[in-house]
Amino acid sequence: MNRTGIQTLTVSLALVAWLAQGVAQAADAPRALWPGKAPGETKVLPAEQDLTKPTEGLIAGRRLIRLGNVSEPTLEVYRPPAASHNGAAVLVCPGGAYHILAMDLEGTEVCEWLNTMGVTGVLLKYRVPRREGLEKHAAPLQDAQRAMGLIRQNATEWDIDPQRVGVLGFSAGGHLAAATSTTLGRTYSKVDAADELSSRPDFAVLVYPGYLTVKEENDRVSPELKLVAETPPTFLVMAQDDPVRVENVFGYASALKQAGVSFELHVYPTGGHGYGLRRTADAVTTWPDRVADWMKARGLLERR
Repeated sequence: MNRTGIQTLTVSLALVAWLAQGVAQAADAPRALWPGKAPGETKVLPAEQDLTKPTEGLIAGRRLIRLGNVSEPTLEVYRPPAASHNGAAVLVCPGGAYHILAMDLEGTEVCEWLNTMGVTGVLLKYRVPRREGLEKHAAPLQDAQRAMGLIRQNATEWDIDPQRVGVLGFSAGGHLAAATSTTLGRTYSKVDAADELSSRPDFAVLVYPGYLTVKEENDRVSPELKLVAETPPTFLVMAQDDPVRVENVFGYASALKQAGVSFELHVYPTGGHGYGLRRTADAVTTWPDRVADWMKARGLLERR
C-alpha cells in the first residue's frame, strides 16, 4: 500500500473509532436545571418538538433536529471513557437564533466529539423561543449560569476539575457562551447551593457566533457583553462569507485584546453558516482540529 493509501486508511479508521465511540458513550439521563419552574416562566408553550420541515435543507447530506418550544431546560452529561478521561468539561450551547435549538448538529454530535478528547460534554437544552418582553438571551443566560453552577457542584460525582469548565456555543449559542463569559454575578435570585458557585467559565469557544456586535453602531461590542481582564481565554472561528457577518468575531476579538484577554481567532474565506462538526470541502470545517490544538496548548487536555 502506498503512503496515500495508508493515510486514507488511518483517517478512515479514526473516523470509524469516533463514530463507534459516539454510539457507545450514551449520555446520562437528562437532569432538570431548576427544582420547579424556571424563573419568570408563566406562559404555557405548545409541546416541545422537532420543528424541522421536510423542505429544509440538509447539512453535509444529513438532516438536523430543530427543537422548539423548550420551557423545561435540562442538562445531559456525556462522559468520556475512563481510560481517556482528563477532568476537563465543556458546557455545549446549540444555536438557532434564540428560536430553536440545533440539538444534534450543534449539541449531541459535539458532546461525542469532546468525549474523543477525554473531555466531558454537558449539553444544555435552554429555553426557546425568546420570551416576550425580555431580551433575546435573558432566559437562556439564566439557564447557562445555573448550568455552570450545577457542573461545579457535581464536579466530584462527575469526576470533573471545577477549574477546567469551559463553554462552547454556535451562532446564537455563541452569543450565549459570550454572555456567560462576560456576565459577573447571577441574573436570577439564588435557588440553592449551586448558585453560590461561580457561573463564569474557565475558557470559551465561539463558533460562527452572532449578536456579538451592533452593526448600526460601527460594530461595537453588544452592550450586554462586558469584557474585562477576568473574561476567560476565548477561541473564535468564522467564515468570511458567513451571512451572520464576520464582523462579529473581528469586533469581539478587538475588544478582547483591549481588555487584555488571551484569544485565538480563525477566519476562513468560505463555508457560510451552520455547519457544526460536519466536514465539507470548506477548510472552515476543520475548526475542531484547531480547537483541539488550542485546548492542548492551554493544558486543558492533560490528565489530572
